[in-house]
Amino acid sequence: MTHSESTLGRSPLLRVATPPGRGETTLATAREAGDVPVVATGPTGVDAWEPLVAATRAGQTALFPAPDATTVERVAGTLADQLPTDGAAAVVDHDPETSTLPVPDSGPLAVGRRALLGPCGWIDPLAPADVPFVSTADLRLSAVDHLRGRGRGDAAADEPVGETWETIRDTAGDPVVVVNANESSERQQADRTLLAAAPLAVLDGAAAVARGIDATDVVVHLNESDRALGRRVRAAADRADALPVEVQVVAGPDEYRAGEPTAALEALEGADRVEPRLQPPGPATHGLYGRPTALHTPRTFAQVRRGLHDPSAFDPETADPGTRVLTVTGDVAAPATVELAADGSLESARAAVDLEGPFKLACVGGVLGGITRDLDVAPTAQSRRAAGLGTDAVLELLNERRCVVAAVGERARFAAEANSGRCVPGREGTVQLVELLREVYDGRLPTEEIHELGRVMARSSNCQVGAHAPRPVRTALAEFEPEFRAHADGRCTAGACGDSA
Repeated sequence: MTHSESTLGRSPLLRVATPPGRGETTLATAREAGDVPVVATGPTGVDAWEPLVAATRAGQTALFPAPDATTVERVAGTLADQLPTDGAAAVVDHDPETSTLPVPDSGPLAVGRRALLGPCGWIDPLAPADVPFVSTADLRLSAVDHLRGRGRGDAAADEPVGETWETIRDTAGDPVVVVNANESSERQQADRTLLAAAPLAVLDGAAAVARGIDATDVVVHLNESDRALGRRVRAAADRADALPVEVQVVAGPDEYRAGEPTAALEALEGADRVEPRLQPPGPATHGLYGRPTALHTPRTFAQVRRGLHDPSAFDPETADPGTRVLTVTGDVAAPATVELAADGSLESARAAVDLEGPFKLACVGGVLGGITRDLDVAPTAQSRRAAGLGTDAVLELLNERRCVVAAVGERARFAAEANSGRCVPGREGTVQLVELLREVYDGRLPTEEIHELGRVMARSSNCQVGAHAPRPVRTALAEFEPEFRAHADGRCTAGACGDSA
């Protein structure tokens, strides 16, 4: 098959779902062993199942997670005559023309829902025929302007994107769209999964926004180390002749700070020092090279496209329209990226992974997210904020062998190293936070000082690192203060730190 052909409705067909640059041996074995077409799709988001071999025939698909070479040869060699089912993790009946991965009734793929993730692992990521473009049709961008930006890399994070777009329309200059996919943390795989498995859907959403603000070019900002992903996005853009924009893919530094929206602009402009800009003005009025800029994450653009493609699935009357895609990671056998509806619960995402040891706590919202025992929280921005948690796309599960004092200390040290150094609260406040936590090991618990420092940093930091650095320890103190007091008395209740005094 060529990328000009659609994979949808093809039977028999063998799909191999894997991130770009991986699974080459499985692909080669499948192509050599049988006479049926073999398609390399993108990842499903469930790392433990990849490479996933999906054998489709006459409205049925048999799923073979991480198969050995013998299984691949048997499946590929049998499919031309019949659907192989022996050894399959699941066999799913489905509409032969389905455009989304058939999901079994149980297992990690059955967790939550697969709306944005639906095409992941099923469509050919480089085949425009598999993605009906919304950006080429008549569209009303106002239908999705209540959508809230997704992720710390979004200039409208947790705020209605329509306000940003309206500001851009009212600002003189040549507008531009930036897809900010620069994410150095391996904890967060949501944007990488969407770009690897459905890059044309993300680009289509970006093109729709570009049309809505009268922009003609889109810039995709990736990490330097994501070379295979960069090649895939460039190839997808090259094949998408129907997109009404020019797409440029630019690699930026592998630094946590480079994912912050205005720091991303500095990186794209080739600044010697990557650091967040002082605001105002924000990117909507003075963005890339001074141009009005719509700067969002792949998750946001994928939500835009879905809302325009299927308005019935996007309720603008809700406080946080759309779904939330997040990666479940931590003390797990393998991470998994899942998608939760607004009325769902973070607790349900635990079923997507195998936790190594009894559950003790979670850090929700990234490396500087909030610490909690209770995951009975809706995934929406409002619910997570109310619970003191972060809103980025990470749910990190930690087991009972973890010392909460050590866990928040590691995050404080990360903030001290990763902040840009531009503002005093970020530069000095993070160091003070580390020193206050060291006092716990020296026999004193400075609770009030930690909370006061956190309030000052959250209110006055110029960057997200400085503003969010106190969150792990402040939320941990709220639920695990006895463990902190035990440490101050020289005893690690988890047995992880030895003699803490």
